[in-house]
Amino acid sequence: MKTMANQDNSVVIRISEEKAKILEHEGFHYVPKAVWKEYEARKRGQSDFTPPIPKKSNKMSKSTKRHLRRKNK
Repeated sequence: MKTMANQDNSVVIRISEEKAKILEHEGFHYVPKAVWKEYEARKRGQSDFTPPIPKKSNKMSKSTKRHLRRKNK
């Protein structure tokens, strides 16, 4: 599946790869999937859509742990 939009981004669609090649010659361009999600949210009336924020890990790397052990000796 590919996400494409027309020149002014007023229409954003998800289509198969074969149809995407055809639409590319008709003036559509590829856009990220997040653009399509925002477009769908606006269409449903959820104008306050915000894309999900990836969670960060507080896990220490192996090298950081090794340096901490060496400092404590």
